[in-house]
Amino acid sequence: MELDIDIEDPWPAGEWQERSELAATALARVAPELGNPRLSASLLFTSDAEVHALNREWRQRDKPTNVLSFPMLDRAELLGLAADGPPVMLGDVALAFETCAREAGEKGIPLEHHAAHLVVHGLLHLAGHDHELGPDQAEVMERLEVKALALVGVADPYEPRNQAVGI
Repeated sequence: MELDIDIEDPWPAGEWQERSELAATALARVAPELGNPRLSASLLFTSDAEVHALNREWRQRDKPTNVLSFPMLDRAELLGLAADGPPVMLGDVALAFETCAREAGEKGIPLEHHAAHLVVHGLLHLAGHDHELGPDQAEVMERLEVKALALVGVADPYEPRNQAVGI
């Protein structure tokens, strides 16, 4: 999958593009449908204010959130997509800096690790996974996230002891 990454203020200087690409590559190893070479997705690292506006406009939720995903394919289309052909846009993901930074601080983990988790989480939403559909779907998503993150050296974000010691 090709990523188009835009990093805006207030995100600090860092290796956001490289880390996002590594996370997406790792995710494709555990969710092979995301490894289709025709796929592209956009990632926007932006502010809480921008994510708040997007959330209000597109989801009718008047608040910021850590990550938003806007899929352009449904899961059946993704799974049926041949490897040959023109590029296909999977969708857009937006991460809100202030919320991400606050959550990372509350969990005692590096912002880079939390952002990698949210990139993986957002891409899984683009692939048709949705934890809000019930505990079974949430478990599937969490398992995929944990496996992908382990491949890039990020501890299980759902394991409370990792959050407490700041791994």
